[in-house]
Amino acid sequence: MDFSKLALKYKTPLYIYDFDYISTQFYSLKEAFRARKSLICYALKANSNLSILKHLAALGAGCDCVSVGEIKRALLAGVAKYKIIFSGVGKDDCEIEFALKEDILMLNIESEAELKRVEKIAQNLKTIARISIRVNPDVDAKTHHYISTGLKKNKFGVDADTAKKLYIYCKNSPFLEPIGIHCHIGSQILDIAPYSDATAVTATLLRSLKALEIDIKFFDVGGGLGIRYKDEVTIEPYDFAQAVLANLGGTDVTTVCELGRFLVGNSGYLLTKVLYEKHNGAKRFVVVDAAMNDLIRPSLYDAYHEIEAINKNGGGTLADVVGPICESGDFLGKDVLLPQLNHGDLLVVKSAGAYGFSMSSNYNSRLRAAEVAIEGGRERLIRKREEFEDLIRLEKECLEGANEENR
Repeated sequence: MDFSKLALKYKTPLYIYDFDYISTQFYSLKEAFRARKSLICYALKANSNLSILKHLAALGAGCDCVSVGEIKRALLAGVAKYKIIFSGVGKDDCEIEFALKEDILMLNIESEAELKRVEKIAQNLKTIARISIRVNPDVDAKTHHYISTGLKKNKFGVDADTAKKLYIYCKNSPFLEPIGIHCHIGSQILDIAPYSDATAVTATLLRSLKALEIDIKFFDVGGGLGIRYKDEVTIEPYDFAQAVLANLGGTDVTTVCELGRFLVGNSGYLLTKVLYEKHNGAKRFVVVDAAMNDLIRPSLYDAYHEIEAINKNGGGTLADVVGPICESGDFLGKDVLLPQLNHGDLLVVKSAGAYGFSMSSNYNSRLRAAEVAIEGGRERLIRKREEFEDLIRLEKECLEGANEENR
């Protein structure tokens, strides 16, 4: 990949995605579940660029959405509505109504209160809501506490006993159709045991529901497969599939996965330009034009991303790679071994395809980066760089309206 050419053409900061890598990841997962019915749903929260969604839809992927905006993105990108799942712990009435009117596959229910709201809205619409219930198996995913979701202390889902009562309630409701069961224990998981444990809890509930003649068709195991950022030993898709399927013997369900980071994380690069070097005593800083508003994972999670100098050889010394934002937390990497750098030199931040652009912001009134896709050796722009007028448009309309009123 010619980063220098891309920087010259599209400027920096710049997000770049390898679409061929995304295809490879998707097919490896699909192959792992080859012996069973499966639906691979891409988790939009990882990266919701429309071109990425369209690419995955063409491969046969569905989508896991956590807002009405994500549902609209999936539909706009051509994802089949019967492959779209609406998850999330706090769905507004208008979002529930939109999902029911669009007739998507199902809504993942997180609480009894949410179930009653869905039922009420379905009744008002004179329709039937297809639902699954998220089971909280109280299993430790052994990941960062911000992205652990399967413990009782987390806000997600309900325990198995509560879930069973809710399924029985659904069976007796003319406006609810329980077709799925769901669990998701966290993100960036590197240990196979939590998957096996969580699936065992959920599969036990599945069998008890089948005994009650509640026809569950979809067994949603969530996502969370970790990727390599530094030296992590990751779970192979085959091993992940076997850990899930081992608990589903004798059942006839479609296995659903909701993976985001696994599909796009290592497809992505953040390209940034060196502005200056500076030294505070013995401490070396490399100041670049990308910042925490472009990639917040290092600041938010103390996450590691490999950073490499482009077209530079030889040894180096340790440096913190920092951005222009007025926060001490504005860094992309700490104690990174880098050669001597000059104004205009390029650094590439790796493994930036997931939770990079999707979590970016306009903090300090900074403009968000452009995004470029590489596929079959060819590049194309998939999101233009923001301009200042994009940033102020909604405020400017209000300001101009207020000026008109005051005349």
